[in-house]
Order: sequence, then structure tokens, then C-alpha cells
Amino acid sequence: MDDYSNGLMQGMGLTGMLTISAISIFYLIAQWKIYEKAGKPGWAILIPIYRAIVFLEIIGKPWWWLLLFLIPGINVIFLIWSVNLLSVKFGKGVGFTLGIIFLGFIFIPILAFGDAKYIDLEAAE
Repeated sequence: MDDYSNGLMQGMGLTGMLTISAISIFYLIAQWKIYEKAGKPGWAILIPIYRAIVFLEIIGKPWWWLLLFLIPGINVIFLIWSVNLLSVKFGKGVGFTLGIIFLGFIFIPILAFGDAKYIDLEAAE
């Protein structure tokens, strides 16, 4: 491999790494904003297990649902259900749920930075 090819590959690696880092940081900020809209601490997304527990609080489900996410096959069903509950909590419908599932990199920022408001039905009762 000549020096030009080696330099080109290193440059593409650095550019790719910077691009992925920028996208990851943007996605992290979007999730932080969603947690804050729901009245939860945004920093919770930085701590893996606590993040999941806070997410379950946002969608109104108990902590033991974490165990259901560990069962192969069942976890897919509960993940889709959880995403739907998140959409509902922000006043969105099934179409938005499908958007999060298939195009999350677009729909999560829309949920975070758009005009969607968190609706806590349990607190309203």
C-alpha cells in the first residue's frame, strides 16, 4: 500500500469517527431533552440501568419490566409496547411509534425538540 492510500484510509477513518461521534452526541442530547420534558433528570440517560428505570417511570410501568427485557423474543414485544407507550405519553399515535422504531434517528429528535408535551395521565387522575 502506498503512502497516498494509507493517508486516505486514515483520513476517512478520522472523518467517519468524528461523524459518528457528532451523531451520537446529538442523539444523546435529544434523549436528554425527552427525559427533561417528562419531568425526569436528563442526566439519567448517562447511567445504563438507571436510564432504563427512569424510562419505565416515564411510560408508567414498574421497574420489574426490566426483567421482561431480558427474555429473548418477549423483549421485542415489550420494546415495541414501550415505544408505543412513549409515543402516547407525548400525545402521538401509532404512526409516530412506527417512525421511532424504523427511523428513530429522525423521530427521536422530533419528539425531543418539537412541540410535543408530556401527558402524565396517572398524575391527572
